[in-house]
Amino acid sequence: MELIQQTGAVVAVLALLLLTLWWLRKRGLTGVTLGRKTAVRRLESLERLPLGPQHALHLVRLGESALLISSSAAGCALIHRAAWQEIDGSKAAE
Repeated sequence: MELIQQTGAVVAVLALLLLTLWWLRKRGLTGVTLGRKTAVRRLESLERLPLGPQHALHLVRLGESALLISSSAAGCALIHRAAWQEIDGSKAAE
């Protein structure tokens, strides 16, 4: 009887661990892929320049494009769009 209880406890703990890992993967909070390739990030926030309490400029990389976006209490607006090579090349020159 004691062996059955111990085996049941081990199985329950392993099931709880697998359930937690599945939940974390669904939320994107873990790097474990369980046999799948990790997704390539296409969207990346590069820099943020605060202009005031509610105003900021954001430099965002979207694939091979760089976007300059302004944000304020009224919303967001695209200011400039450029090829990523233009932005990356200017950083290397500095």
